[in-house]
Amino acid sequence: MSHIATRVSASPKTIRRIWQQGKASQLENFVADVNCKFPKRVGRKRIQIDFNEVSKIPFRRRTNIRSMVAAMNVAKSTLHRLCFNYVRIDEKQFYMSKELEKYYLLPQEHEPLHTCKSKRFITKVKVLAAVARPRFDSSRNQEFDGKIGIFPFIFKEPTKHTSKNHVAGTVETKPVSSVTKDVIRSCIIEKVLPTIRAKWPHDTKDVIFIQQDNAKPHIDPNDPEFLEVASSDGFNINLSCQLPNSPDMNVLDLVFFRAIQSLQHQKAPSTVDDLVNVIEKAFHDLPS
Repeated sequence: MSHIATRVSASPKTIRRIWQQGKASQLENFVADVNCKFPKRVGRKRIQIDFNEVSKIPFRRRTNIRSMVAAMNVAKSTLHRLCFNYVRIDEKQFYMSKELEKYYLLPQEHEPLHTCKSKRFITKVKVLAAVARPRFDSSRNQEFDGKIGIFPFIFKEPTKHTSKNHVAGTVETKPVSSVTKDVIRSCIIEKVLPTIRAKWPHDTKDVIFIQQDNAKPHIDPNDPEFLEVASSDGFNINLSCQLPNSPDMNVLDLVFFRAIQSLQHQKAPSTVDDLVNVIEKAFHDLPS
């Protein structure tokens, strides 16, 4: 059986099963039957239809224009999102290192050391980024780079035990393990909105829209805590969601996050603080 399995490129277990099947069928029917036991006809069965009866059914004919209207609404909303008063926000996870990463080092450079429990537990930090459309004057001089900010979900906590890396009580930066709706709300109210007010060009009185996708942790556009803070200091800031079943037109998902990640992987951070600094530096170094 091992010799036959090698010749036909099969497992010896498969050859043994077919052999036993043939012996059993030979004892019953005096003929060795090793045919496959899978059903020959699967799927939907043919149904005979009486076309004379079908012709008697009073069908109604109508044009399905609802899909056309939905497509037009998506197109109009996409053009509207290209306006200057839209701020796109989205979340992204940045890992400390790839599973396999090559480094080209000079003779005097030290090899970067990354340690983790396993490749499934690589340290990662989730961030929320906010960008708008850059603005230029008539001479193509940049007036506003469109970069509102990038905000990591981290917290600081004193260590409980002494180890070879630190003593007990040392303040250590740790990533937030679960980004919930309360965490998103706190980040938008305490970080995104103040940064928009500080960086936004003050020559406009238009309504500012913060556009997000329909992820479950995102807050509702009519969230009372957000509305209370968004209408202060003379600003009128609204929250809008991306249309369901529509193309993703968020520039962060399309190109921005990937460009930041390519810059981030050029460095070799070893701590959460180093990773956050590398992400923020890549965000600010990327040309608008």
